[in-house]
Amino acid sequence: MDETGKLFGWAFGDPARADDQTYLDGLRASALENARQDAAARGFEVLSGTEVYAVVDPREALVDAGTAPGGLIMRCTVTVAGDGAGDISAEGPMNG
Repeated sequence: MDETGKLFGWAFGDPARADDQTYLDGLRASALENARQDAAARGFEVLSGTEVYAVVDPREALVDAGTAPGGLIMRCTVTVAGDGAGDISAEGPMNG
């Protein structure tokens, strides 16, 4: 049986466009693609329909996000499956 874990995907954008839903949809798609690429590089599969999105406000982050390109940070958390996926945890700012 496959193990599951969670990891993050990221996209960065222009904070001046934070109210533009079409723009945010594009960032969501980019963040999901980033998560898929990270999962594939680790030999895992992203389970469809497990995507959860959040806009990370650098002023409220526990890490220094001030160097993020563009200043608008979109995070996509996904569930991944595969051998060893149980060791992957989307906690904190990075995938562990």
